[in-house]
Amino acid sequence: MSNVFYMNHPLLKHKITMLRDERTGTNQFRKLVEEISMLMGYEALSDLKTRNTEIRTPIEDTVQPILDGRKPAVVPILRAGLGMVDGILALVPNAKVGHIGMYRDEITHEPHPYYCKLPQFIEERLIVVVDPMLATGGSLIDAVNEIKAKGGKQIKCMCIIASPEGVKAFSEKHPDVQLYIGALDRCLNENAYICPGLGDAGDRIFGTK
Repeated sequence: MSNVFYMNHPLLKHKITMLRDERTGTNQFRKLVEEISMLMGYEALSDLKTRNTEIRTPIEDTVQPILDGRKPAVVPILRAGLGMVDGILALVPNAKVGHIGMYRDEITHEPHPYYCKLPQFIEERLIVVVDPMLATGGSLIDAVNEIKAKGGKQIKCMCIIASPEGVKAFSEKHPDVQLYIGALDRCLNENAYICPGLGDAGDRIFGTK
């Protein structure tokens, strides 16, 4: 699976451990998700295109690189993906933000889309799809299907924690899309929750449980 990238930075591992801890409260959990997203985004965006421009420093004229092309688009999968947006925007403040809404059937565990709003000229932008958890892979697969159907071509995905089953399913459906993973966990349980995981990311981000 050459499209999958596992992150191994010690700071990232430390913050993910704190994120998992059931004693971590809502406020700290949100901050950790943002910090982890920024660390992952720094790596995932390392191949952004640049062009040279002329500027003047307090010392002299010089030619230096700046970002080139359309501004990137960050697309969270609602609702937990919202927690990762600010981390990416801290790196690229002028990025556009789209939204894809999905909910999981509690019996079948299948994702059901209910909303999709993407920035204009999506076919010309780098699109970063964010969702803290990659469990069965269904939501991420369907989100990328939706983006491709609307013309998206340059797509990367970021998930903080993933299951082997989800990574395999996503890679088989979208081998052309880069997938960045903060931590690969052991397996899914009978309820399709990641083990050891961190529980329901949306509930922990928004304090709804």
